[in-house]
Amino acid sequence: MPIQIGILGLGTVGTGVVRILQQNATDIQTRTHCEVKIKGILERDLQRARELSGDILITDQPAEILQDPEIDIIVEVMGGIEPARTFVLEALRNGKNVVTANKDLIALHGHELLDAANAAGKDLYFEASVGGGIPIIAAMKESLAANRITHVLGIINGTTNYILTAMAEQGREYAEVLAEAQQLGYAESDPSSDVDGLDAARKLAILSSIAFNSRVALKDVFVEGISKITREDLAYAAELGCTIKLLAIAKHQTEGIEVRVHPAILPLTHPLASVGGVFNAIYVVGDAVGETMFYGRGAGSLPTGSAIVSDIMRIARNIESNSTSAINCTCYLDLALKAVSDFYTAFYIRLLVKDEPRVLATLALLFAEANISFASIIQKPRDEHQAEIVLVTHPCREGALQEALDSVKAYSKVLNIHNVIRFENGDHGAKA
Repeated sequence: MPIQIGILGLGTVGTGVVRILQQNATDIQTRTHCEVKIKGILERDLQRARELSGDILITDQPAEILQDPEIDIIVEVMGGIEPARTFVLEALRNGKNVVTANKDLIALHGHELLDAANAAGKDLYFEASVGGGIPIIAAMKESLAANRITHVLGIINGTTNYILTAMAEQGREYAEVLAEAQQLGYAESDPSSDVDGLDAARKLAILSSIAFNSRVALKDVFVEGISKITREDLAYAAELGCTIKLLAIAKHQTEGIEVRVHPAILPLTHPLASVGGVFNAIYVVGDAVGETMFYGRGAGSLPTGSAIVSDIMRIARNIESNSTSAINCTCYLDLALKAVSDFYTAFYIRLLVKDEPRVLATLALLFAEANISFASIIQKPRDEHQAEIVLVTHPCREGALQEALDSVKAYSKVLNIHNVIRFENGDHGAKA
C-alpha cells in the first residue's frame, strides 16, 4: 500500500513540495522502500491548484483531507497560527502523522502539538520551520544526540543578513538597502518581523529547546533588531577586524541557559562572519563533537520543500517499521533561564561628546565605578567642538553596563549615545 499525503496549502512552499515529490518519486520510493503519493490538497484557489497539481484531488473543504482514512501524513504549509493549529490537532486526533514548516505555530504551540502527537502515537516533524533547507533539527535530535550541546549561534534570517551584508560591503545606509530588499522580494512590505528580530527569535526558541532538552518559550528570548545599525557602525567594526550580524545566540552555562537575538559584532575569523547575502548558517558546539556548522538557504520553495519531503520520507520509513512517535518531544529537563542583567559579553559603545579636556578620563571613571574597563578606544574629531568616541569594553555583566550607561547619559559633556552593540567573540569557555 502506498503512503498517502494530504497537503494543506499550495503557496510557494506547497508548490515546492509537490514538485519534489513528483520529480523525485522513483528515488523517494527506492530510499523509503514504499510508494509515496499525494492524495489530496486543500487550497482556496481551486483553479490555480488544478493547473499546478494535475489529477490530484483539489478541495477547499478541510474535512476532505483531514478525515480521509487513506491519508497517512498531513503536510501543513499554510502558515499562521489559525486555522493551522486547529487543523494539525485534528489531523493528529484522526491518527495522521504531521509535517509542518510553520515556525510561528511550533514556537508558540509546540508543547501542545507534541503532546498531542505523543498521545496519538504519531510523528510531528518540523525540520523546515527553522533553517529552510538546512537539516539542523534532525541533526541535533539524532546525529548530535550523544552530546551535551553548550552553544548554538545562528544567522537564521535571510532578510537581515542580506541588509547587513550589503551595508558592510557597499557602505550603504539601512533604509536604502531595506528598500532594495523589498524590491527584490527578500523583505516583506511590512518587514518588522524580520528586521525587529522576531522571526529569528521564534526560530531560536525552537532550536534552543531541542539543543538543551528544556522548553524555551518565545517570551523567554531577549530580542533586539537591526534598525539602529548604521554604515558608521559597520565601518568601525571593520576597523576592529570584525563585522556585524544579527545573531541568534543560545548558551547552556552553569547558572542556566541564555537565549538572545540581537546585532552582534563578530570577529572576521569566526566561521559565521563569512556567511553573506540571504544565506543562513547555524553553528553548534557539543562537548564531544566540538564545533560544527550547518550552512545553506534558509527559505525558498525548493530548499524548504527539500526539508519537508525529507521529513515525509522519515515518517514513511517509521510507518513501514511501525515506529512512529519514537522521537517527538525531547524536552525532558527544566533548566533555569539566566536574567538579561546576567548576560556576560564585551560591548561597543559609540558616543558623540564635546571635544574638551578630561572628557575621556571622566568617561573612564564612570565605567570604572561599574567595574568596567576598556579594551580599546577610538576617537575621531567631528568638528572643532565635537568628537566621536568608540569605546570597546572588556567582557562585563549586562546589568553593570546599563548602570554605567545611566551615568554616561547624565554626563553633560555627552551629546548622544549613538549605539551600543554586543560582541560575540567565539570564546566558548566564556564566564557563566
